[in-house]
Amino acid sequence: MTAALVAGLLAGYGIAVPVGAVATYLVSLTARTSLRTGVCAALGVATADGLYALVAALGGSALAAALRPVLVPLRWASALVLVFLAVRGAVTAVRQYRNHRLATRSTSPPPSPARACLALLGITLLNPTTVIYFAALVLGTRATDAVSPLEQGVFVLAAFAASASWQLLLAGGGALLGRLLTGLRGRLVTALVSSGVILLLAVRMLL
Repeated sequence: MTAALVAGLLAGYGIAVPVGAVATYLVSLTARTSLRTGVCAALGVATADGLYALVAALGGSALAAALRPVLVPLRWASALVLVFLAVRGAVTAVRQYRNHRLATRSTSPPPSPARACLALLGITLLNPTTVIYFAALVLGTRATDAVSPLEQGVFVLAAFAASASWQLLLAGGGALLGRLLTGLRGRLVTALVSSGVILLLAVRMLL
């Protein structure tokens, strides 16, 4: 149970921490509108992460028996996917830092809290990196053991809670976090931290 909790928290923070276009928009939206709108938007992002964690957890358990004959190659492939995501995130962050490219902020009228939630949910669901990340993580670490529904639930809820806590932190900070984390240096640091977390998960998968 504790292992599922820790794995879910690490997975949630690993996918949530990097500050990209969605996080930049979330912070600026909160600064321009209200905390209520920002909280709703943050929960939209976290809900998408939680849904992908659920799909990955259920799919991983269902495919465990079928994948058992190719367990070792699968584990290495899953670890390589995580390493690729970590390296790509770090390289992209460094490149953007060097090129001084900042995410473009939206100039459209701010949405209502409900529309903000749905918009951020949809945008995050369209991000293929999220589902690849969770699928590789779950399939690579749980193909050997039978995972109970309770452990699956703990993993999914922990991933959702981790993502939600980070998104709510961004929303709660508003303009302050906008200046601190969405600038060139802040985005570089958060991306490198996230890449480090993902690499740690990949190493744990192989040990």
